[in-house]
Amino acid sequence: MTASVRLSASSLRAHKRRFAGTFLAVFLGVAFLAGTLVMGDTLRASFDTMFGAATSGTDAVVRSADAITTPGESQGVRQPVDTDLAGTVWRVPGVAAAEPDIQGAGQLVGADGKPIGGQGPPTFAGNWITDPKLNAYRLAEGRAPLKSGEVVVNRGAAKKGDLKIGDTTTLRTPDPVKVTIVGLATFGGEDGMAQVTFTGMTRADAEKYLTARAGQAESIRVRAGPGVGQQELVERLTPVLPRGVEAITGQESAQENTDMISSQFLTLFTTFLLVFSGIALLVATFSIHNTFAIVVAQRTRENALLRALGASRRQVTAFTLVEAGAVAVTASVAGLAGGIGIAAGLQALFPAIGFPFPEGDLVISGLSMLLPSAVGVVVCLGSALLPAVRAGRTAPLAALRDTAVDQSGASRLRAVTGMGLAALAVAVTLTGVLVSPSLWLAGVGAVLALASFVVLGPVASSTAVRVLGGPLDRLRGVTGGLARRNALRSPKRTAATASALMIGVAVVSLFTVFGASLKATMDQTVSRSFAGDVAVSTPSFGAGGSGLSPRLAAAVGQLPQVDTAVGLGRGVAEVDGRGRALTVTDPVALERTFDLGEVRGSLSALGTDGLALTEKEADRLGLTTGDTARLAFTDGRRETFTVRAVYDRSELAGDYVIARAAWAPHRTQDSDTLLAVSFEDGVGTDEGKAAVQKVAAQYGNPEVQTRDEYAQSSAAGIDMMLTLVYALLALAVFIALLGIANTLTLAIHERTRELGLLRAVGQTRSQLRAMVRWESVLVAAFGTAGGLGLGAFLGWVLVEASDGASDSAFAFAMPPLQLTVVALVGLTAGALAGLRPARRAARLDVLRAVATE
Repeated sequence: MTASVRLSASSLRAHKRRFAGTFLAVFLGVAFLAGTLVMGDTLRASFDTMFGAATSGTDAVVRSADAITTPGESQGVRQPVDTDLAGTVWRVPGVAAAEPDIQGAGQLVGADGKPIGGQGPPTFAGNWITDPKLNAYRLAEGRAPLKSGEVVVNRGAAKKGDLKIGDTTTLRTPDPVKVTIVGLATFGGEDGMAQVTFTGMTRADAEKYLTARAGQAESIRVRAGPGVGQQELVERLTPVLPRGVEAITGQESAQENTDMISSQFLTLFTTFLLVFSGIALLVATFSIHNTFAIVVAQRTRENALLRALGASRRQVTAFTLVEAGAVAVTASVAGLAGGIGIAAGLQALFPAIGFPFPEGDLVISGLSMLLPSAVGVVVCLGSALLPAVRAGRTAPLAALRDTAVDQSGASRLRAVTGMGLAALAVAVTLTGVLVSPSLWLAGVGAVLALASFVVLGPVASSTAVRVLGGPLDRLRGVTGGLARRNALRSPKRTAATASALMIGVAVVSLFTVFGASLKATMDQTVSRSFAGDVAVSTPSFGAGGSGLSPRLAAAVGQLPQVDTAVGLGRGVAEVDGRGRALTVTDPVALERTFDLGEVRGSLSALGTDGLALTEKEADRLGLTTGDTARLAFTDGRRETFTVRAVYDRSELAGDYVIARAAWAPHRTQDSDTLLAVSFEDGVGTDEGKAAVQKVAAQYGNPEVQTRDEYAQSSAAGIDMMLTLVYALLALAVFIALLGIANTLTLAIHERTRELGLLRAVGQTRSQLRAMVRWESVLVAAFGTAGGLGLGAFLGWVLVEASDGASDSAFAFAMPPLQLTVVALVGLTAGALAGLRPARRAARLDVLRAVATE
């Protein structure tokens, strides 16, 4: 082993450039992974500190014990508690202060007339708690609100909306309320909690605009007196609380808020980044394996001489693995430093976009350092294992051979194995897509399809390169023909080099196809289900925004240009013991404006105790028209509803529909998520839209859009997602290009004498550079073509599997323009990857190259 280490060290010193690509591939993958983990740990610590500082004065929180949680939500909706309960709590021995905490949706309008925030993070409004220790927000400038119409806003929201103390603006609650800013506040020492906005009002205003009726609060915040611990305070409060109300410690409340951020944002965010770290490392695996395979092939005579001098197979294998280990450890350590640098860069960047990132030291845990370095070493050693074993099998007589060129080709066993994997992949995929819809089966089929592509790569590379390189003979003459022949020399090497790029292009194509399909699905949904002429909505998606005023539908409906205006509100209730979202609307207008498919029963007969639901939900619950269902609301009341209609399409209408009159006794802060408007016959779109905009301007100026505009804006988040995906996948594609460049560089080293002979017989430097560049383009073309095919197939699989596993009907779409751009980028990247190896080849001294052994 000592001899192997000495030989490896000597080889690394003599051939440092051979492993430059391997070093960079491991470095980038480890740096991305380490940066993600460090950033996640630091953000979690940041939110822990922020919530801890903000709620340090709250020792207990009194709230409703039960919550109704609908699918897709981590926190449920709780019943309000009476504000009078604060007086009862204050009389408990050991309580120093108790104040109601009233919260609801409230979106500020900036100085430019546009709403602030709402693109995901919530926009809150609430009462300004007068006890400074109980208030999570700290007054930084100005004063607290003293009379109706005065508010305090978090400083981050004021900066974003270009607002200052003394300005008058609109607060959507969702009814528009004119407010004057009298103070600016911070949360946990920051200008705000992430991009969440907060508006603090007087208690009277909060009760008026944010609750269904006066005297209700989300919770009661309690501060303990001297010498009373949080748990002791909770034990004292519990006996005096009414049934259905609980007390939790302030620490538990802060931890719940931290867990909510972690589950809704941090976990999703870091998981998203970790997936792309995995893709980058998978691409790096192919590049590293190819590098060591070429190096071993080039050292055939050297390894054979070692065997002839008495070295065992194990020693030769160890010789190669020690080299790989040295590169892996060095690159991983450098990658850890690079990852810390990435996290530090994001720490400086995030505040610029309004996201709170701690200004102090980064949180660097042992796991954040050990895991990336271990992954880097394992990936590098695992990628080098097969070439190392192959090196150990070198026969001593190989030292007598003149060539060390890797002549590996496509074996019959490889072809049979690859075809078998492909057939199995198709069978499993079709089963998971068409026979028994399952995302898990579809995922297994996708992995098998990727494996079959990799196994069949050398089998397909010869044919693919001949076809793709055919035009080169006519366009570039001898230079093009030589480039094609060079790419055909080693099918296995060409396939391995192209496989890295293939994976990157495949993932890009997958997301491109899936994104286009989501857009087509949204367009199909709006076109099929929405029969109105214009839609009124708030420009927000996710959890943000305050919604639309329920009074807007009635106001728009009175316009002479309008035939029907129907608002879709949202409620929650437990149906059959499970939390479900309810669509609150005018059932008659809903049926006239939306296409619900076949309707059995009558929507117009819902009344105050009627329920309409989709056929899918009716089948799940075993209900039909005339049956009854028990609904439990957040106010604690349980009521029996009669199923009066069953409809086919849930898409925009949701799975459950009740009338506004039925929801009114149980509502909290009422709002609509969408207003659909149909015009009278003969009214043009422009005329009707202008009339609706004039009325909407009086209700916070929400956006008025045609059906096509509404469909496009609903899909706007998909473009944002794709932009982020492309930016992250650029790392994987870059690593793949490093692999192509490294392979060409090593191939030039192995063909030094041949290149010298070509120059000696008259090939010019420009022709030599072109030959190497076109070889690079051919390899990239093979990887790009395979990636486009695989990505399109996997995109179809994902769309069809989602269609089978979801209630909504997904539409499959192939975006030719975007996929053409992906193909052109792949080819251009291939040409760029060949620039440096081509320059190096052209600089070879002819006489020395010819004399090379």
